[in-house]
Parts: sequence; structure tokens; C-alpha cells
Amino acid sequence: MASAITTSAPTGWAQIARRIRVPLGFLFAVFYFWMAKPTWTSLGIGLCVAIPGLLIRALASGHVKKNEELTTSGPYAYTRNPLYLGSFILALGFAVAARSVWVGIVMVLFIAAIYFPVILSEEAFLRSQFAEFDDYARRVPRLIPYRIPRPEARSPEDSFSWVLYQKHREYNAVLGILGMLAALIAKMWLINR
Repeated sequence: MASAITTSAPTGWAQIARRIRVPLGFLFAVFYFWMAKPTWTSLGIGLCVAIPGLLIRALASGHVKKNEELTTSGPYAYTRNPLYLGSFILALGFAVAARSVWVGIVMVLFIAAIYFPVILSEEAFLRSQFAEFDDYARRVPRLIPYRIPRPEARSPEDSFSWVLYQKHREYNAVLGILGMLAALIAKMWLINR
């Protein structure tokens, strides 16, 4: 399955979206914290929504071998983009925790305008690098899992790898969630003083 990788840069809006998604993410975090009106109830419900997203991301990062092979094991057997699916579930959880309609609206716009073009450009790259991508795309949905994958013979290399999880530094997602949770609790404490 391994293939030599050449860089295929996205064009147009996808290229711009790729470049600005991280800086815009930081700006959104400031906006989020400013607009958030959390309560203990909203934090609890939001965390219950966010944790499955975190787990999906963790599982995906322990399977993906970026730019080495087309990953089809683990959560990649259910969705072509489990890292993004996990991120969107995390975002939904934090939108619930914030209790702000404006946070929800801006979050949806951010995902639609920035992340969907990036997903499409990443899929175009994978299609150009891996001949088997089209068959994979016919069998596995882009984002929302709605099919049960057919059983395939799997090798031990297809199982979750802590080495890959650490290589991709997915533990940073846990640290980010804990940091944002602490910030929301601090904001709640300051508002209720």
C-alpha cells in the first residue's frame, strides 16, 4: 500500500483555508472565551458530547500513517475523515458548554468555510497518490458513518498503535480540552463572585 509522495498543493480557496485555519482557530478561541456563558450543567453536558469526539480522534491518530499509505483500518473503516469528525464533535461539545448562540453560528460558518474545502483538497491529494482511493471512497462515507464496513482480513499492523498516537501528538487535544475547561471554570467562577 505504500506509495511515493509528491506534493500536490491545493489551489484556490482550499489553499487559503489551509493556511489560515490555525490562526483563525486561535482568533475563534478568543471569541469563544469572550462569548461563553457556561454553567455547571452546560459544562457537564458539553463534556459528555465532547469526550466521544476526543476518543474518535485518539483512535484515528493511532491508525493513520500520514503520506505513507492509505489508512482504511480502525475508524477509517467507517469514515474517510475520522480526525475531522472527532474535531467537529469536540466543537459541538464546547459549543454546548459555552451556551452561546453566537458561538454556535460562528463555529458552523468556520467549519463550512474553512474545514470542508480542506477536506476536499486532502481527498484530492489522496486520490492522486493512492490508486485504491476511489474504491475506498465508494465504500466509506466522507464524514458521517452510516454504513457498516464489510469485514476484511486485517494484519497486526492495522491495529491501534500508541507509537502513532504519540508521533501525531494527539495528547495535545487532551491538554487543549483540559485548558479550555479550566478557562471556562475560571470564567464561571469570576462571573459568579
